Amino acid sequence: MENPIIGRVWKFGNDIDTDVIIPGKYLRTKDMQVFAAHAMEGIDPVFAKKVKPGDIIVAGSNFGCGSSREQAPLALKHAGIACIVARSFARIFFRNAINVGLPLIEADIEYQEGDEIRVDLLKGEVTVPGKSTFRGNKLPDFLLQILADGGLVAHRKKIQNEQKE
Repeated sequence: MENPIIGRVWKFGNDIDTDVIIPGKYLRTKDMQVFAAHAMEGIDPVFAKKVKPGDIIVAGSNFGCGSSREQAPLALKHAGIACIVARSFARIFFRNAINVGLPLIEADIEYQEGDEIRVDLLKGEVTVPGKSTFRGNKLPDFLLQILADGGLVAHRKKIQNEQKE
């Protein structure tokens, strides 16, 4: 996990559900490139063509609501999204994002689409140059460690390897 995360902002509103993040018709595959190519298609059909590695999604409340599909954070991660900042997250999406190694932070910030922002997960802060630094909800250390290890599976493998030594 890179910290701080610096990237260009993509702006989304409230109640962005998993059906718009990765529409159900793409769930029959396990091909991450298919997920990436159709990320956010339900709300912005050309998002996947515009997003660049390292970009950041900033959204309103209840990001990731809807069905509990793990493919939603995977689609965003493989599309190049480095982090998601939202006022709040749906609980299952939040945990799925951590599990797949997609950093996120709950914070209410003032920004414009296209701004380059700085997310410091270790401090729980988001800085918008020329505006302010906004305090968010700092993730607990054990979740930061899972993110640093690349997700829950990688984290568990690391622990198992350490126990063998």
